Amino acid sequence: MTKHWRPPVHFGLGGVAIGNGFHALSEAQAHDTLHAAWDAGIRYYDTSPFYGFGLSERRFGHFLHTQKRDAYTLSTKVGRIFTAGTPKPHPLWKDPSPFTYRYDYTADGVRRSIEDSLQRLGIERIDIVYVHDLSPENDEELGGWKQQFEVAAKGAFPALCKLRDEGVIKAWGLGVNRIEPIIDAARASDPDICLLATQYSLSNHAHTIRDLFPLLEQRGISIVVGAPFEAGFLAGKDRYDYGGDIPSEHAKRRSRMIELAREHGVDLRTAALQFAAAPSVVAAVIPGGRSPEQVTANAASMKTKIPSAFWDALRREQLIAADAPVPRA
Repeated sequence: MTKHWRPPVHFGLGGVAIGNGFHALSEAQAHDTLHAAWDAGIRYYDTSPFYGFGLSERRFGHFLHTQKRDAYTLSTKVGRIFTAGTPKPHPLWKDPSPFTYRYDYTADGVRRSIEDSLQRLGIERIDIVYVHDLSPENDEELGGWKQQFEVAAKGAFPALCKLRDEGVIKAWGLGVNRIEPIIDAARASDPDICLLATQYSLSNHAHTIRDLFPLLEQRGISIVVGAPFEAGFLAGKDRYDYGGDIPSEHAKRRSRMIELAREHGVDLRTAALQFAAAPSVVAAVIPGGRSPEQVTANAASMKTKIPSAFWDALRREQLIAADAPVPRA
């Protein structure tokens, strides 16, 4: 088994909210949030050109370029090329930067995307590069995700392997919202670490444990868990998996989880974060945050003790899988 590089820190900050995901942030709000994350000891930062069409990268870079580069881990993504122009309305981004994009999973596209990201970030290197949104739920916009996967297998994947082997980046993988492309990439190439959003959480995890984790453990590939709150669902927001429609069964399960958490003196947010971090294959968990209070609370949640009786109650009521790893009390 190849032992691939993993980030030295296990808790980070995702960059969707910093890129005006769901709600617009002022420059001052974004800076204060990043400053609070740093003061809370957070040292892994994940962003993407897609987040606010460059806005997230610029905001992260504006803050991080004043810090010592060896003091933090940074990941961003490839797969889209941005050019100046009036963007089409997008349901996720509020007041994004004035750019349009096209998909490009070729080797040349990877190199251009990384160079553009370095310019926006204003820093000298990126640690982890994720191939972004090459996934079934994006099939229509991609014009066929399987076809684009073949392009990436011949272009993006070998190019990223070469950049890693040359020491330009430390690691690469996929950044997606479904497990199928990660499975395919692990079989087709040699990724180190993958970012998986919304598919490993307190409310949605059984299929990932069964169908993905054994393969990753066999190949020495690790996972970064994105959206451990299911895009806000487990933090009490009226949305699920980046959309507004909450499946009724999940709403019922959340209600019962909240009741059990209250009975055991546990904050469900804290439980969600620690649950996502528990498997050995998980290298880091990166919830988002749009305010100093949110990022400070998330960092504190990782240091809170949760009684084992709470996890026992969730298992007993089949609210989590019987084989799901849980934190040690």
